[in-house]
Amino acid sequence: MKSLKTLGLTAALMMSAAGLANAQTALEGGEEVNMVLLPKFLGILVFDQANEGAQEAHAELANPGELLFVGPTPENSVAGQIEIMTTSATQGQGAVMLSNNAGDQIAPAAVAAQENGTRVVTWDSPIPSGEGEDIFVAQVDFGDMGVVMADMAYSILGGEGQMAVLSATPDAANQNAWIASMQVALEDDKYANIELVDIVYGDDQAEVSYNRALSLVDQYPDLGVIMSPTTVGIQAAAKAMQDEGLCDQVKVSGLGLPSEMVSYTMNGCAPEFALWDFRDLGYLTYFTSYGLATGQLSGEIGETFTAGRMGDYTIEEDPGRPGSKRILMGPFTIYTSENVEAAAG
Repeated sequence: MKSLKTLGLTAALMMSAAGLANAQTALEGGEEVNMVLLPKFLGILVFDQANEGAQEAHAELANPGELLFVGPTPENSVAGQIEIMTTSATQGQGAVMLSNNAGDQIAPAAVAAQENGTRVVTWDSPIPSGEGEDIFVAQVDFGDMGVVMADMAYSILGGEGQMAVLSATPDAANQNAWIASMQVALEDDKYANIELVDIVYGDDQAEVSYNRALSLVDQYPDLGVIMSPTTVGIQAAAKAMQDEGLCDQVKVSGLGLPSEMVSYTMNGCAPEFALWDFRDLGYLTYFTSYGLATGQLSGEIGETFTAGRMGDYTIEEDPGRPGSKRILMGPFTIYTSENVEAAAG
């Protein structure tokens, strides 16, 4: 029979082993690594906010290397992103943080970057195939986002009516995944009386999105909701409905910034919409990329680390892209007239 002393020692060792298994990696700052934050394109407020978060993390980790915020124009987004990815690899950047707007077209350039020693971390919008990508920092679970959009449409329509989607670009992996998950959600009996009549693209440009929204109203006289999972599209659609005096007929919902949507929510054009904090997304993406680029993180599934003020995160398999890895940030917030003014301030 083991003595009480031996049993106690065994229990202590087991507890110690369990503690090691669940240990959080605390990243050490001060290591020099050059990094690039590459948004879909420049000139969009949410991407500027992501850069603010990345710059905060850059300073907090005291990285003496350079953090570049570079991106293409909206008109040249796909080719521009591929060119910047290629250039970053030849320049020997330690990490490229990519919000992908080029679908799988960017995968060869991303693979080449990895082969050159550059870590590729996607955020906001992944590489659909996962090829050339180390980890995707997901703002929310994409399947959950589809249900949220279906529920907002259900709430606005009172459970019955027509809706259309005004998305960004056909190659935007995040919007495509959200729309696909929303279509799956709409198959539930709860949404049996909601009809999705069309999906159109405004190229994430305000004027194009504005005109596409008006075209939807012309084409579908019984349309009740325009669902726009892009901050550019939702604001442009809401402005179009307001300018044409159509807010009583057609409501707008989707993903938007409270500061840009507050007036449209308070006047009833966009009664509810959702979003997350892009500053937090940029901050978390930087911590992840720094850990990988400095070798402090291996990037393996199950690895857990502390991302500064945001706490602990675990690398997991991406349920929407088998064989790929993600870190799930969360949560999103649904904004209505009850909370949008406080958030906008």
